[in-house]
Amino acid sequence: MSRCRPLLPPIKLLLPTLSAVLLAGCVMGPNFTGPDAKTPAAWHDPVVVQSDGARLATDADPDPAWWLAFNDPILSSLIERATRGNPDVQIAVLRIAAARANERAAAAAGMPKLTGDAVYTRADLGQGFVGGASGGGALDALTKPNNIFLGALDASWELDLFGKVRRSEESARAATDAAVGNRDDALVSLEAEVAQTYAQLRAAQASRDTAQADLETEQQVVALTRERASQGLVTDLDVENALTSLGTTEAALAQYDREITAGMNGLAVLIGEAPGTLDAELAATAPIPPVPPSVPIGLPSGLAHRRPDIRVAEADLHRQTAELGIATAQFYPDISLTGVLALDGTRPRQLTQWADKFYAFGPSVSVPIFQGGQLRANLKLAKTEQAEAAVAYRKTVLNALQDVDNALAAYRTELRRHEALDRTVAAQTAALELARNQYTNGVSTFIDVLTAENSLAQQHQQLIDSTLSLTTDVVNLYKALGGGWQSQGGTS
Repeated sequence: MSRCRPLLPPIKLLLPTLSAVLLAGCVMGPNFTGPDAKTPAAWHDPVVVQSDGARLATDADPDPAWWLAFNDPILSSLIERATRGNPDVQIAVLRIAAARANERAAAAAGMPKLTGDAVYTRADLGQGFVGGASGGGALDALTKPNNIFLGALDASWELDLFGKVRRSEESARAATDAAVGNRDDALVSLEAEVAQTYAQLRAAQASRDTAQADLETEQQVVALTRERASQGLVTDLDVENALTSLGTTEAALAQYDREITAGMNGLAVLIGEAPGTLDAELAATAPIPPVPPSVPIGLPSGLAHRRPDIRVAEADLHRQTAELGIATAQFYPDISLTGVLALDGTRPRQLTQWADKFYAFGPSVSVPIFQGGQLRANLKLAKTEQAEAAVAYRKTVLNALQDVDNALAAYRTELRRHEALDRTVAAQTAALELARNQYTNGVSTFIDVLTAENSLAQQHQQLIDSTLSLTTDVVNLYKALGGGWQSQGGTS
């Protein structure tokens, strides 16, 4: 008769084996390695040096505190206040705190657990429990109400032999990294929005000042035209044309006033204050922040570290890789050590008597035998989500490269437009002076003056718009490069 071989090794062999596996730290699933961003060696848009504009330099990385290069103390103060008081940034910071709490909870799953229990029970077994017998003595004691006091300590420890807990902790850490990246991304977007809103406010103030100067000139022209009409030197049509131009300028003033109010209110909300808070501080007209003389942009190779959205995509890929390890570990047994130590009795003082103790301890093993295909489905889902996260990472890098090249192209082309508008405004200013002199001397009609005024007003406004575009193009470039979070305490 053959002897059956045991399915499990002897305990003296099993314990060293379990200890070795535990110390070796067996972890299921692939280990995460940072992805290759595959950035080109140089920017696609040609980086050129403009004589009248800022130099774009690739030999230095962007300044984290890029707004200081505009040399505008009010702008710097607004950005500093916004990073402290903006609600979106505060929400992002709270999400980091929540992610770190979840990380600690995931780590705690691999630690031993100890709980204490205290139980009081009053029990009446009843005669039916003892077969309806009676007769006094110990049998009567069983049918009388009894007090039961119990004090116990329960201990359990899941042995993370296959790394499910460690992969869960890794996933939680990656989620924290993503939350930090989202906070940094919120900082970058906020700083750029403050700078753009501030530049738009200053542009609206400059447009209003120009329109106010035009209004005063046109009021003088209306008075002069009426005087000449009374002398029969011009017709009433010239007077009406002058009044039309005056009314158009007055309407433009109202529009600029609205834009100024909207800009001040927008900046107040961005720094976390109520609308109207900054009115007194920003009421005085100031120039649009000029572009700095040099704009360092670095090389594409540094983009993956500077752009928070790329770091968020990498953290998401890391998390999905850890989730794949969790799904793999689900196929392996869960092994736990459990134990209980208790004291009980019918009187409270018996809880202090060591003789009334009882205990139980030993390992428990839970082996997945049949789950209806759920484990395989979970594993396939985890693999799919990891592949999706890898594609999303690549897409984020490509979008970042596109953002930078588009910003470079916009800045480069706007510089040429700005130079052309400078020349046009100078020429149109001279043309208006000639038209007014000729009209005063009776050589030309008022239509010539009106045409020259309208043309100059349009060119002035286009020049202001171009100056605003140059500044916002630089801001957009810095935003695309991902700078700004480092100087505000951001971490990678």
